[in-house]
Amino acid sequence: MKYRKLGLSAIVMVIIAAAAGIGFIGGSRKTYSSVGEPGKLPVVPTHYAPSTAGGPVDFQKAAETAVPSVVHIKTVVKFKEAANRQSRQVNPFGDFFGDDDIFKRFFGDEGGSFQRPEQKASGSGVIISNDGYIVTNNHVVDGATEITVTLNDRKDFKAKVIGTDPNTDLALVKIDGKNLPVMPVGNSDEVKLGQWVLAIGYPLNLDVTVTQGIISAKSRNIGINRQGKAPVEAFIQTDAAVNPGSSGGALVNTNGELVGINAAIASPTGSYAGYAYAIPSNLMKKVIGDIMKYGAVQRGYLGISMAPENLDDAAKKELGINDDINGVWIADMDPQGAAAAAGLKKGDAITKINGVAVATGAELAEQIARMKPGDKVDITYRRGTVEKTTAVTLKEKLGSFAGREAAAIESLGATFQGLTKEQSAQLKIPGGIQVSRISEEGIIGSQTNMKDGFIITRVGGIPVKTTDELKSALSRQGNNFQIEGIYPGSTDIYYYGINGFRQ
Repeated sequence: MKYRKLGLSAIVMVIIAAAAGIGFIGGSRKTYSSVGEPGKLPVVPTHYAPSTAGGPVDFQKAAETAVPSVVHIKTVVKFKEAANRQSRQVNPFGDFFGDDDIFKRFFGDEGGSFQRPEQKASGSGVIISNDGYIVTNNHVVDGATEITVTLNDRKDFKAKVIGTDPNTDLALVKIDGKNLPVMPVGNSDEVKLGQWVLAIGYPLNLDVTVTQGIISAKSRNIGINRQGKAPVEAFIQTDAAVNPGSSGGALVNTNGELVGINAAIASPTGSYAGYAYAIPSNLMKKVIGDIMKYGAVQRGYLGISMAPENLDDAAKKELGINDDINGVWIADMDPQGAAAAAGLKKGDAITKINGVAVATGAELAEQIARMKPGDKVDITYRRGTVEKTTAVTLKEKLGSFAGREAAAIESLGATFQGLTKEQSAQLKIPGGIQVSRISEEGIIGSQTNMKDGFIITRVGGIPVKTTDELKSALSRQGNNFQIEGIYPGSTDIYYYGINGFRQ
């Protein structure tokens, strides 16, 4: 490869949001919800038994059960709010709502002429109580000044936002309705690879649409959520077709039960190209249950930094990582955090949370995200050859360590998005992080002439493929270091020097 200092060529490879919707039952006069404290909810039975072993799978009953609870959500975002939202970040869910600024940016239009009095968007949602509570994605209602919900029977309602959680990309909205059809919520932990599922929503401004597929993976972290300071991604992956317009709807099993809220697709085109991603229903129940009960999510924190996957041999040796141990390795710790107080140390490998095996950071994050401050968690970990279990009392705040990590990446003054495997393959690199929304006030904007679209492959010589790896690499830098990478369409390697970096 050639080595140069500058250059920019454009290629569009996007991860875009999408999702699906669902529905069920009605007729009860008593107000109840399918989300809340276990043991205090009415039993909402499904209408049929699963097909016999070896027989064909019947999707008709599941669709009939689920579709009535799917709603169409239409929003209006006034220009002022839309402009503010775009100034914060490139919206990874932009194409889902007609936000085409990323295309203009890649092809030379910085978006200054992209002005209109309002933006209209379309998504989906799931009815979880017969008096009008509806769960959807945060990015569906973010910045909306008007929200209209259309039921399956075509009745329209004005809706208001009750609460949101950007970290999980979930939101709760409310309409003034009665005896609405409620979606029964299934147990996402029981979802198995290869299991049949349905995706139901309102894609591409069509009426309610049902597609089928299988569960192709669990606990996927694709690095798409940049809305919160401590994002949680543990997606259920499916090959059921979903498209722009279905975001905030549902993934449903063959009993017509909700097992996930569809939130994203991985696509080089902006439309369905193979895989969709859903937020597990068990995580949704905790988040939405908190919003209903407390008005906000009550989240506990361990106070650790997890070692990124696919570390090079030198980094593994430094942390003492043993590939024979299936667990999540602690790369660093907040000395005032919950894990440190319980005696865990850098270099320990967490293997179980409350007896549930965790092999990836996404699996661990999902388990912890279901808990609140003050909860005691049994953590099983390996230190050397010894396995131990200790009780950890989760704390309320991220703590100083997580705050330093967030501040370090924020100080760079840009938005960062990990590449998908498909994008990496097209660029013929192992992976990297694409940079956009470079601010003149940030370190990158003030110290370098890096351009939007640049792909970071190394920081201070450390390979980076995800935003977590970027945070980890930054935490290991001194005052001065180099950022290395490429521009799409070029084989040249570019280096940008960072000086006076403070954490």
